[in-house]
Parts: sequence; structure tokens; C-alpha cells
Amino acid sequence: MFKNLIFDWSGTLVDDMGPTLEATNAVFSLHGRPVMSRDEFRRLFRLPYSEFYEEHLPGIALDELEHHFRRAFAESQVPVTVLPHAREKLQWCSDRHIRCFVLTSMDRSTFEMQLDDLGMRPYFEETYSGVLDKRQVIGQLLENHQLLAEQTAFLGDMIHDVVTAKHGGVSSVALLTGYTHREVLEAQDPDWLMADLLEFRMLMEGTHPTLP
Repeated sequence: MFKNLIFDWSGTLVDDMGPTLEATNAVFSLHGRPVMSRDEFRRLFRLPYSEFYEEHLPGIALDELEHHFRRAFAESQVPVTVLPHAREKLQWCSDRHIRCFVLTSMDRSTFEMQLDDLGMRPYFEETYSGVLDKRQVIGQLLENHQLLAEQTAFLGDMIHDVVTAKHGGVSSVALLTGYTHREVLEAQDPDWLMADLLEFRMLMEGTHPTLP
């Protein structure tokens, strides 16, 4: 079905909601803003995260916010884990010579550490991290690796991922495993809305019980 898959990282392949929420609330508290509940965060957080912070903490330099966020994230005792079915999906792709990439806004040093700690690096031909606005990079990614848009899908869990896929002319696969509620993703009209990567694998295999 697809020869190339581009994956978001957080909420798509790994669960880092706990430390991300902790770090965001640490930044909010530092600047005297009320903390968010998990549900509120899922409804309000968006990418590019510069726009999220400008809305909630206007006028504060992004570099300063990132510094405090990264420190709080690193100090969190909540583990980052591989999401169910993610490793199996990537191995399935590897066995079938489907080319896999990562396109994520996570800062590069944290991403590279997680990539190795979780043993995920061998699955990817190339990774692109620290990308504030993925729309500005997806076209170059396709060109760099000579990927045909009609053979490529971008999988992510946020509005920005669906928008990025459409901007790049590739298929959009929205996953419900991460940061965004179903109704919010549905409103973006992705090509596919999937419960998780197992459901997407079944789609690619042609074994999904309800989808063509």
C-alpha cells in the first residue's frame, strides 16, 4: 500500500505524555500560570509549540521557555515508553523493506537519547528532529530521499501532523494514541483515522475487518 512511512515521534511511537505535561506545568508555574490537567492539555496543546506558548505565556522568549521545559523534562521520574504495537509495526516494515523516517519537533539531544535508550534507531533510514514547523521540512525530506508522494504516508497524533502531510502531498494517518482527542483530529479530515499502529498495520496487510 505504501512504500515509505514518515512517523512523528511523541504520541505516535512513544508515550511521553507524563513528562511532557510535568515539564509544561513546571514552566507555567514558574511564570505564575495555573497548571493544566491531562485532559485540558490534550485539548489545548498544539504544534508548532511556539504558538502554544505565545498564546499562554505571551512575550516570553522561546529560548527561555525551552530551557526550563527541557530541564524539567529531564528531571521527571515518569518514564518514556514505546507505545503498544509500535515496535512490532516497525519490525513489520523492516521485514518488508518499507522505508521509514522520523519527523519530530522534539529537541535533538532528547530525541537522540530516547532513540538509543529505546533501541529504535535501526528501524529508520533517517531522522529529522528539532523541527519547529514540520511543513517547512517535509518537502525537503521527500526530495532528499527521492520519495514519491503517492507512495508515502505521514503518521502522527496531532493537527500539525495532518496539516503537514497535506502540505507535503502525502497521505495523512491520524493516530489516537497521543496528544489529541478524536473529535479534534476528525475535524482535520485525515485520510485515515486509526486507533493505533496495529490497526494501521492491518490496513496495510488488507486484514482490517471494517476498512477497505
